[in-house]
Amino acid sequence: MPVELDKKDLAKYPFLKEAQHLVSASGYSIDSLINKKHFIVKKGAERVEKAIKFDYFFDDIRLEMAEWEILSYAFARILISCLNERNLTDRLCRYEAERASYFLQTEDPEKKDYVTSIVGINPGIEEIPVVEYVGLCPALHDSKWRLINRDINSGLVRIEKNEYDELIKEKIRSMLDDQLPLRVGEGICSLLSSLTEGISSGYQEMLMEQFGEVDEGSFPPCMKAIINAVTDGTNIPHTARFSLTAFMHIIGMDVHQIVGIYTRAPDFDVEKTMYQVEHISGRGGTEYTPPACATMKTYGLCVNRDSYCKKISHPLSYYKIKKKMMKGDEAPVPSTKKDIPDKVDEKNP
Repeated sequence: MPVELDKKDLAKYPFLKEAQHLVSASGYSIDSLINKKHFIVKKGAERVEKAIKFDYFFDDIRLEMAEWEILSYAFARILISCLNERNLTDRLCRYEAERASYFLQTEDPEKKDYVTSIVGINPGIEEIPVVEYVGLCPALHDSKWRLINRDINSGLVRIEKNEYDELIKEKIRSMLDDQLPLRVGEGICSLLSSLTEGISSGYQEMLMEQFGEVDEGSFPPCMKAIINAVTDGTNIPHTARFSLTAFMHIIGMDVHQIVGIYTRAPDFDVEKTMYQVEHISGRGGTEYTPPACATMKTYGLCVNRDSYCKKISHPLSYYKIKKKMMKGDEAPVPSTKKDIPDKVDEKNP
């Protein structure tokens, strides 16, 4: 017997084809909704803004307004496509995957099996072919997902029961990412320009609030050492290049500024460097953040430790604290290990 989904179900999982059919049959005109500044449009913008801020709080979602929830998802995808910024698209996909995962935790078993089968994870899966696994897990940053740490037998990767939900979430994120950006006409994007410009400027302001203007003098010792190695013409490993590039991207440097650091290298190759920097900065599909201090130690990149390093666990924490101290602001060095906000993830290359 086929699983029947009502509007509330579709509001939980608006990426399902049934929800898309509902949007098509809604009778709403995109132009009219924009011109009337309809609640649906505002809700779509709010969805994007929450995604950008990593605001993964879903208890206030009003499923009784199911149709509006579904339509706001459609508008969020339109807005993010008009923005056409890789890192913002990645954040929306992560937000929607987290949102769906939230509802799946308490979902009816039959409906959960249906949703997961639609996104490509078979219910009760215990093993995944290596090729499929490698394609699914590059954005999963925990070391347990690395192929070298997995139980592999006859070309199949063993999946534990407690890992199932995380794989579903990543599969949803990857699926949504493959669908974006949408082909949105210039006329529609023009009508939405006030919203998209506000979202973009809000994102930049958020970065400035977190890190302010770039101050190379406040870089942690590990990042300074990598820059010095580049300047000296040392052939640095991929882990070093990745860590430095991701660090500079997150603190607000644009692609050209980051490439400018690498121009100091005697063997600088502009095309190769631009490609690598753009990929790590998000245009390759995922917006990466630099590794935590523990991973930097594993890479052999944790060098020249100073007094700040002893009480922090992430290069971004070092930068924020050192920068405030350089300005004379009060910025006590944290005494807890968890000194990076929960919204900043470490993602390994």
